[in-house]
Amino acid sequence: MFAGHFGLAAAVKSREPVTPLWALMLGTQLMDVIFVPLLLTGVETIVPVGEGKYGEAVIHADYTHSLVGALLIAFLAAMAAWKWWGKRSAGVMGFMVFSHWLLDLLVHRSDLPILPGNLGHLPLLGFGLWGSLLISIMLEILLIAVGAIMYYLSLRSRVQKASQSEERISRPSLSGRSLWTGIIMAGLLVLSLLSDLMGFG
Repeated sequence: MFAGHFGLAAAVKSREPVTPLWALMLGTQLMDVIFVPLLLTGVETIVPVGEGKYGEAVIHADYTHSLVGALLIAFLAAMAAWKWWGKRSAGVMGFMVFSHWLLDLLVHRSDLPILPGNLGHLPLLGFGLWGSLLISIMLEILLIAVGAIMYYLSLRSRVQKASQSEERISRPSLSGRSLWTGIIMAGLLVLSLLSDLMGFG
């Protein structure tokens, strides 16, 4: 669900001027970034379901995607953000990292453990929206649309503030730049959705 996570990051950036966009984007995918080396070493696995296309997998990420594991990763990311960008960024970054688990909870089949390593063999979590291709794609499109629109509106707001200041930058120049930046952001979000649909997300 790359697109949905990135769409949320764009939406949050529209309200968060301090934390860099790259950090928010990375934060939304940090659990998956840590998952990759564990997948390559066989500690965590992906089992295809059906043809293994979009959403057709059971993901045994028993450490990175456990509830407690996600909270721990979010806490460590928040502490790093606090050191680099301050207290507000710490809260934002912690939310962004944990939002990955919350969105995965919606779409995953019941493959998200509560404790790392599925200790105690407690019930696995997941509402399974991936089982409905239409609903899961609509959710991602909604997150993309909201994120792109909020990001563009935040840029336009900055243009309006700059035009009222004594900055030596013309409003048309800033307006054009914000429009193109918004279009590029929307394009990248759509590309991330296409990567999801092709089975890379």
